[in-house]
Amino acid sequence: MKMLFAFRKTLLGPTYGSPLEKIQILPTTNTTDPQKRYLAYITKDKVGLQILPVDGNPHKSSAFICHPDGVSDLASSYDGCYVFTVGGNDCTVMKWEVNLNALDAAASLGGDGLIPFYNLLDGGREGEFFRELEDYFYYAQLRSHGIDTLETRQVSTHIPLEEIPSVMRAMGFYPSKEKIEEMINEVKFSKYVDTGEQVTTINLGDFIKLYVNHRPAFGLSMKDIQRAFQVLGYDNENGDKVIDRGDLLLLLHKTEKEGDKKGGMKLVSTGLNLCVKNWKDGTV
Repeated sequence: MKMLFAFRKTLLGPTYGSPLEKIQILPTTNTTDPQKRYLAYITKDKVGLQILPVDGNPHKSSAFICHPDGVSDLASSYDGCYVFTVGGNDCTVMKWEVNLNALDAAASLGGDGLIPFYNLLDGGREGEFFRELEDYFYYAQLRSHGIDTLETRQVSTHIPLEEIPSVMRAMGFYPSKEKIEEMINEVKFSKYVDTGEQVTTINLGDFIKLYVNHRPAFGLSMKDIQRAFQVLGYDNENGDKVIDRGDLLLLLHKTEKEGDKKGGMKLVSTGLNLCVKNWKDGTV
């Protein structure tokens, strides 16, 4: 029997060198604002706090090294004022006082609205990357109305959801068909609980948030790309791993046609921009 799962939302979590090992919502004794909640977490060697709800804003979290040799567990006091961490080989338990005011201040200094998300783009709000994103976004508007139309165009700040994959790819992010479906459904049903209606368009600000939250958190390293060529390539006369250009293009076309469910070929497509060699002799 096939099980179907729907993702409500994908958000950029705290990135401090390793994925989160454990999370725990802190108990609250705040009677003035009981809806304001916080999350404690541990990574491989750090303990941190996160303001809820998570929205991808990096200024809403902080972390510090608690056990250099690794942390194995996390617990909080009954009132949420203290967090306890347990080490591994060091056989120590650390008690940390929770300072929520400092975390709130850091989040405020990071800016409101889209400012924190602009800073996650290469070059920020004034950078070339953002200007390119604006150009692609508005070109997608023209394309949705028809490039060759002679009718009066309706000026809008939104694009249809069907244009999301094209703009994402134009910005260098190549999601699989499965990932594209998740992104579109995330936006489409974002207001369904409140209004009972589906969203059919997205503006530039929400698109930036969608891009920041869905792109790979750590990107692709040269080591990842070299590993992909190790699997796909063969040894040439010099002992280097290479792959025939025709075979590579055939693989890229095949995986794109099949939806690239595992997303593995994005390593190679990215690698073409970084380490193209011997293109004239038909190998890379």
